[in-house]
Amino acid sequence: MDGSTHLGVVALINIIVSLCSIVFCWSIISNLRLEQWIKTLKASQVRVLTLILSIVLGHQLATFFIDYLSWSRLIGNLFS
Repeated sequence: MDGSTHLGVVALINIIVSLCSIVFCWSIISNLRLEQWIKTLKASQVRVLTLILSIVLGHQLATFFIDYLSWSRLIGNLFS
């Protein structure tokens, strides 16, 4: 695989991992029923808060998995 194809595959994997992490965090946060906990906000504001929290937490989770995957690939260079 040449360099540009490899970068394209890595970018596609990173996008998929990021989107899956955001969807995963969205499903968890939406099950928390924040509307009942935060009564000062309207329902639409709680949905926006849920969306922002899921993006932020999903990005952090994806960054962890992408870094871990990258570090795992680099360990092979330690023994060569």
